[in-house]
Amino acid sequence: MTHILAIDQGTTSSRAILFDKSLKIVASAQEEFPQIYPHPGWVEHDPADLWSTTAGSCRAAIERAGKSGHDIAAIGITNQRETTVVWDRHTGQPVYNAIVWQDRRTADLCRRLKDEGHEVMVAAKTGLLLDPYFSGTKLKWVLDTVEGARARAERGDLLFGTVDTFLIWKLTGGAVHVTDATNAARTLLYDIHKGEWSTDICKLLDIPMGMLPEVKDCAAEFGHTRADLFGREIPILGVAADQQAATVGQACFQPGMMKSTYGTGCFALLNTGDTPVTSKSRLLTTIAYQIAGKPTYALEGSIFIAGAVVQWLRDGLKIIREAKETQALAETADPGQSVILVPAFTGLGAPYWRPDCRGAIFGLTRNSGPGEFAKAALESVGYQTRDLLEAMRVDWANAAGQSVLRVDGGMSANDWAMQFLSDIIGAPVDRPTVLETTALGAAWLAGMQAGVYPDMAGFAESWAIQRRFEPRIDETTRARKYDAWKTAVAATMSM
Repeated sequence: MTHILAIDQGTTSSRAILFDKSLKIVASAQEEFPQIYPHPGWVEHDPADLWSTTAGSCRAAIERAGKSGHDIAAIGITNQRETTVVWDRHTGQPVYNAIVWQDRRTADLCRRLKDEGHEVMVAAKTGLLLDPYFSGTKLKWVLDTVEGARARAERGDLLFGTVDTFLIWKLTGGAVHVTDATNAARTLLYDIHKGEWSTDICKLLDIPMGMLPEVKDCAAEFGHTRADLFGREIPILGVAADQQAATVGQACFQPGMMKSTYGTGCFALLNTGDTPVTSKSRLLTTIAYQIAGKPTYALEGSIFIAGAVVQWLRDGLKIIREAKETQALAETADPGQSVILVPAFTGLGAPYWRPDCRGAIFGLTRNSGPGEFAKAALESVGYQTRDLLEAMRVDWANAAGQSVLRVDGGMSANDWAMQFLSDIIGAPVDRPTVLETTALGAAWLAGMQAGVYPDMAGFAESWAIQRRFEPRIDETTRARKYDAWKTAVAATMSM
């Protein structure tokens, strides 16, 4: 048993990737599932879709590799964070759809809690802000809104989990209700300093603590799968939330190392070691990973719309058929036009945290067309990343000397976007040979725990670069472009 199966359950699809003993990808499978938008600003998933696409992609990847469950030493799981699922512990039936991390329905509740002065306490314990992004207020909404849910929860009949917890519960046939420290740290309910669920915050949000899963290290025993799923019981030995798994997969193990992942959103993490740095710039303090009971902390900036802006070009404007077309389209843009897109489709994330904002486009002319829109969409991701890096340098003096950004995720394959990113941040951008770093991180955690893969130092040595992008524009041009972006953001927030 020398293979590791990594489950990467994302916002728009579920993937399974089989890695061999050398951490090379042997086979993969992916299944998309529907997005549900009941009201403006609301985003949901059917939990049955999360489970069926996960199970289906796992079986497909194993079959494509010509392997069986008997070849797999362990399973690692990584998942979309903050997405909230509540289900009956006896029947396994969800009481409501999964409320996705992008969902903004609890914005008024978060605003009221802020006005009442609770954010200082919440931030001090969790490292997070009072924002609809996180799981805690979503869970409260379910308990307060779904008929009978609160009474059932107080009787001990309902369980809460982020997607990792729900999948583990399904994989183990309802035998295990657990999560890992990185997912727990994104719920708004977990004290990242004490390493335990916060009784104060659960009391504030009126959440029965019996609903909450047991919290484990990222590399630990998370139970065994049902034998009927893959032909034998397979241990689940690694779990990490997607952005933390990408940090691990990028081997950002030393304080000061930074990575940025470009999926539906964009998430930049800066390793701060064993020191949880309190942000002055409205970034998040979070757990990057926890191994052998020791948490390693990070500063994080979260951008809600990155790859999703390309989906908008495809599905909304219908000016492309596939994401890869954006590079060639952007190259056709008129260099004399300065179109700026602020993609606040579901609000602005860090460092602004304005859930009420909506997207805006500036600088349109009569000649603005598909090329200019594609260029502005790709540039918006670079601008937002610089916002995060600027804030990190303000928050942590040690970050000022860090001059390389490691990137991954689907959009990192776009050479045009990565070159602009390097140009606008004024620093090298390193793209690894393995772009599936989220799955790679989950696989390494499980494989290391299983004794198949090397320790942290050995894994870091194996990290390899595919291409480095160096800045090509001068500082005057860089400053002019970024000033125009900041003016556009200010105008968007004033609307």
